[in-house]
Amino acid sequence: MVKNISPFKFGQIVDSLSFTNRKREISLLGDNLLSGNHLIIISPRRYGKSSLVQQFVHKNRNNSDVIHCMVDLFSIHSEEDFYETLAQELIKSSSNKMEEWIQNAKSFFKHLIPRISISSDPINDFSISFDMKEVVRYKTEVLNLPEIIAKKRQKRVIIYLDEFQNIETFKKSLEFQKVLRSVWQKHKNVSYCMYGSKRHMMREIFDKAEAPFYRFGFLFVLDRIEPGHWSRFIVSRFKKTNKTISKDLAVQIAHLMKNHPHYVQQLAHFVWSFSDTIVTPDVINHSIEFMINSNSPLFIKILEDLSNTQINLLKAISKQEKHLSANVTMQEYNLGTPRNVFKNKKMLENKDVIDVIPGEIRFIDPLFEVWFKRNS
Repeated sequence: MVKNISPFKFGQIVDSLSFTNRKREISLLGDNLLSGNHLIIISPRRYGKSSLVQQFVHKNRNNSDVIHCMVDLFSIHSEEDFYETLAQELIKSSSNKMEEWIQNAKSFFKHLIPRISISSDPINDFSISFDMKEVVRYKTEVLNLPEIIAKKRQKRVIIYLDEFQNIETFKKSLEFQKVLRSVWQKHKNVSYCMYGSKRHMMREIFDKAEAPFYRFGFLFVLDRIEPGHWSRFIVSRFKKTNKTISKDLAVQIAHLMKNHPHYVQQLAHFVWSFSDTIVTPDVINHSIEFMINSNSPLFIKILEDLSNTQINLLKAISKQEKHLSANVTMQEYNLGTPRNVFKNKKMLENKDVIDVIPGEIRFIDPLFEVWFKRNS
């Protein structure tokens, strides 16, 4: 590790050195996916879902009995894009040789004729496209591709579908989901891991009895990391770069950012940057002020997009009011009627401002919460 480079990473998929704990979660992925079960991971943004999956794949990279296939749906906006991307990533995952990609692309389909494009950098610019009229007619060929590859290679195929909730935005999404479910539920050699950051949309897909994907797999809610893990991690990372932070101050960093993976790493990064050799409370205070000042324009914009009653509801939540629909609470914070409270709570959740979990409502962004309490 380079001594003058921050050992804390945020805003990206972190590597093994920067990855914090999650041993139980990685074990859960293995117990399900390697055994042939499907897994649905739900959490707000920046909790480390993608990093968790990547870490699991990294730990199992030498398992010759498994093919890992990563599909990111973030920029996929149609059913047609989905089929092409899935086929492309599956064929890439089935081999590490360009010649085999081309051969596989031709041999895996009975009716569809894939158009293959290869640039001067084939590893990073290999694409497949189809005649969309033919795809509509033979869509199950693409959807059955994971099982076909698994049988031909005599391996388990694991498909990781990031931002899976984006399928809700497709035209005729319900019909599309029914087709996916009807095909994928028959696969015996494929495990599907779906994860996404729009918690309410993921629950619409997987937790409603009338939804096609209802209980398709084990639904796992990824939570924040416990402070004990954070303190050990932060202290050790400072030590490896010849700096010192006490366990109490490491715990304070985690506490200030409510154990949120992204923001704990971010605050720890600035504390590391602003400290010489030994961290003091003043350095932590300075780091917090720096982060708040840097993000104030963004936080102001968030409030500008909210109604007065939504802001009032945030005030009640920031005061840890437990009974938001109680008459005394609605009158004190001018929340309107119980119907207004329910509607505004749902809207704040949909806007990724709050996270509603059983027995608790909390700000998704702990830094925004600090700023909001100061300015409301």
